[in-house]
Amino acid sequence: MSDPARTREDLDRAARRPRAGLFAELFGLLRHTKKWWLLPILVLLLLLALLAALGGSPLAPFIYTLF
Repeated sequence: MSDPARTREDLDRAARRPRAGLFAELFGLLRHTKKWWLLPILVLLLLLALLAALGGSPLAPFIYTLF
């Protein structure tokens, strides 16, 4: 069995580490599960979200000229 004091120290050390960001967590998940085929889908969704966000901004006329 593992030592409870050592386990507690490991948990405390993990709690003090800086938290990873959303993209770091997502990349870690893709790397761990080896589902690299999800990466193009996520990039496309990110680009669509960026396009939708910029569509309501003053940059909208410049975006529409690309299409």
